[in-house]
Parts: sequence; structure tokens; C-alpha cells
Amino acid sequence: MAFHWSDWPDDVLVRLREGSVIPASPLALTADRQFNPQRQKSLVRYYIDAGAGGIAIGVHTTQFEIREKGIYTRVLETVADEINSWAKTEKEKYIIKIAGLLGKTNQARSEADVARNLGYHAGLLNLATYKDANEDEIIEHCEAIADIMPLIGFYLQPAVGGIVLSSNFWQQFSMIENVIAIKVAPFNRYQTLDVLRGIALAKAENRISVYTGNDDNIVIDLITPYEIRRDNSTVTLRTVGGLLGHWAIWVKGAVEILTKCKEGILDESLLALHGNVTDCNAAIFDVANNFKGCISGVHEVLRRQGLFEGIWCLNPNETLSPGQMAEIDRVYRDYPELNDDAFVMKNLDRWLSA
Repeated sequence: MAFHWSDWPDDVLVRLREGSVIPASPLALTADRQFNPQRQKSLVRYYIDAGAGGIAIGVHTTQFEIREKGIYTRVLETVADEINSWAKTEKEKYIIKIAGLLGKTNQARSEADVARNLGYHAGLLNLATYKDANEDEIIEHCEAIADIMPLIGFYLQPAVGGIVLSSNFWQQFSMIENVIAIKVAPFNRYQTLDVLRGIALAKAENRISVYTGNDDNIVIDLITPYEIRRDNSTVTLRTVGGLLGHWAIWVKGAVEILTKCKEGILDESLLALHGNVTDCNAAIFDVANNFKGCISGVHEVLRRQGLFEGIWCLNPNETLSPGQMAEIDRVYRDYPELNDDAFVMKNLDRWLSA
């Protein structure tokens, strides 16, 4: 039986639509590059206590190689179980659980079955394996996965494997009833507008929540009203939250940033904040080397805070780029107000406990 978004607890749906900080979680590993469930649990505890409204796992930041290593189910199960057991308050019990879904239809359906059975609310559908398909074929694939569980669309930037998709594609995608949100992450203004236009033309703006995944444009996305012409009227769309690799770190600060953006007080301080956050992202995501060290950069911040023991990735060739460490040092010096190191230090022993 299909799992429809209307089956969600009301509080989960409200949390998604009001807008939340949703970290795209990395993968905790031991020095011999084996899954480290205890450190993964500690990361979940950090995210919840920092105020995240959801957690996404099995996504790009988690490393797609978890499928090849055969640990996809184990990782998702560990995170889901820890969310359920760590949540103490009524609000925390409604953390949005999002599972990354990848591959051709058979693989993505299998992953959706796993995620649904583990209690995940939605699947973040990655379309990178459809580079050679036409848009009608991709829509058929999306419809097949939406028959299993609610979907969050994902416009992944081409630099890390995404494909360029038209506004017409996003209109057709938005007409799928079990689509509940779209993560807009092409790192491109024109393509971002294509998604928003597609949602508006599908008349799906009341069902589909827009989340930024544009790690290079977080603050501007969150404060910009996008006016889309439809027939003889204007539809205003807003980005309500973020589902971001950049928000896998400094999460308490990310919650404060989202709150400030929601206040609707636009001044130069927000524009300055935009530039500062983007500069930090450039260092951590290794923009100078075309994002080669982006996952390692996230790991490095978590290592400095004590949440991770090292920056190891499943692929031993994946590590920091030359000069990236110095850039991370620089943004730590230049923007100390953006990190949440003091918050982590205060709570780390508790999160690391059994």
C-alpha cells in the first residue's frame, strides 16, 4: 500500500510547511573506514538538541557509496532509531525523517520500501542516474517511486552529478500528488527560477514546500519573495527552510539564521550575513577545486568539534584538497560568530555517552 503525505502526523506536516533546518547528514566512520554507529547517533543527538526540524540521511553528504558497501539499510535504521529514542519533548518527536533515494526505478523502489518500513516520512529523490533519459522517462520514474512514499524533489547541481531539467519538467513533477517538497540545489539562479515557475504553473504552491539546497545562496533564497505570473494573476513563492549539506555543521547557528530570515526585517546586516555564510561555504565545500573536497570539508568541521574522530570517507581517495585546510582555518578566524563550537563543547560528553 502506498504511503501518502496525508498519512503524516499533522505536526510533521506543519513543521515541513512552516520551514525547518534540515541537515543533510554525513556518515560517521572509524579509522578503518567502517560505519561507526555510536558516532552517527551522537550526530543525531547534536542535530536534535541544536533545533533541527528534520534530518536527511542516505543523501550526497552521506556518500552514495553506502549502497556499494551494503550499509544503506543499517545507516538509515541507526538514524531513525536514534531520532525516535533521543527525542524527549513533544516537538522533538516530530522530527522529519528523510531518506535519500537513488538509482534506476528498481533500485529506487527498493530503497523507498526500506525507508518507508523504517518510518521515514519522505524520500529525497536523486535523478543523477537518468542523465541519458528524456524528461518523460524521468517523470515516469518519479511517479513509480511516488506510489511508494511521499517525495521531495531534488535539483542537484551538475558539478556533483546532477542533470539540467526544464521548467516544464518541474511543472509535470509538481503535478504528482505525492510530492510534498522540492530541494532546489542547482547552484544557479536561472535553474532555481525554473523550479519555482514549474510549481506555480502546476498550481501546487499550497502542497509543495520549497527548501533551498543552494549552499552558495542560502540567506538570499530565504529572504526573497519569488513572483511568478500565472494566467492573469501573480503567485508569490517563498523558500521556507533549508535542506543543506552546509547545515550539517554549525546547526545551532543555522537555526538562528533561519529564525532571523523569517522575521522579515530586511536590512544590510542580512545581506552581509549572506556574504559571510557564502564565504564559509566556499571554504568548507572546496569551491576552488570544483567541490572535490566538499564532504571532507564537512567532516573536518565535525572533527574539530569532537563529533567525528577523523575526516575519513568510504573512498580513500576522497579527502581535503590542497589549500582547503588553510581556507577552513581562515573562515574560522574571520567569522567566529557563525560556528557553534561553544554549544558543542558544552554538550559533547552527553552526546557521546551510550
